[in-house]
Amino acid sequence: MSFFKKMLASVGVGAAKVNTELDTPEVIPGGVITGTVYIQGGDVEQNVDRIYLSIHTHYLRERDDRKIKEKATIAKFLLTDGFTLQPGAKLEKQFSFDLPENLPLTLHSAEVWVETGLDIASAMDPSDRDLLRVVPTQEMRTVLDAIDILGFKLREVTNDYAPKLGGNLPFVQEFEFVPTNKFRGYLDELEVLFYPMGDSLELLLQIDRRARGLSGIFSEAMGTDESFVRLHLYERHLARGAQSVAQGLEEVISKHI
Repeated sequence: MSFFKKMLASVGVGAAKVNTELDTPEVIPGGVITGTVYIQGGDVEQNVDRIYLSIHTHYLRERDDRKIKEKATIAKFLLTDGFTLQPGAKLEKQFSFDLPENLPLTLHSAEVWVETGLDIASAMDPSDRDLLRVVPTQEMRTVLDAIDILGFKLREVTNDYAPKLGGNLPFVQEFEFVPTNKFRGYLDELEVLFYPMGDSLELLLQIDRRARGLSGIFSEAMGTDESFVRLHLYERHLARGAQSVAQGLEEVISKHI
């Protein structure tokens, strides 16, 4: 009977189970994720190589003129080393880990989730998946509020393949805004990348000018109607609030239209 139970456990029947409960599903980039992992032993003794948590998202990559959705691992955390899980045993493992500062936000259709897994030799590894709600840090909120003050409307948030800009990740999260007030008629769009750096924030702005007149049409056709600007906002700048940051952004953008 034990032999058949082991055979069944190897394909997931009567095997160990894992479930993670997060203390809160809402986190910020660079914040802390906490919770408890519950492990339920199966019908037979199983050797667990490790228990781990990993954080994932999807990003878009262009291949053969098609956009393909690919999975990215943002971070991985080890909870335990190897141990023997006895039949029917119930274990709990609390955890607390620092999240990476470049954790993408879950705005629009962007998803971020936690996977909990048990690595079990010669068996189907049980796993659990929990969605995270990643909200902006206070520094990011200040910038987003400033962009809103300038009359830009957030049109789209995408994770796009860009290994040269993504640092340790194969993608960047791009915020695409369209002008509705002052810059309407001058810009097609404003694209923003956030690079959190502790209490400061670096921005990469892509300012896409609207074609005006014959020279503008030629610029657009040649791809020279876009300007890229790096802007570093220190704690003292961000502490002045969204209105002050909006004034600074307005000056920078106005120089490139």
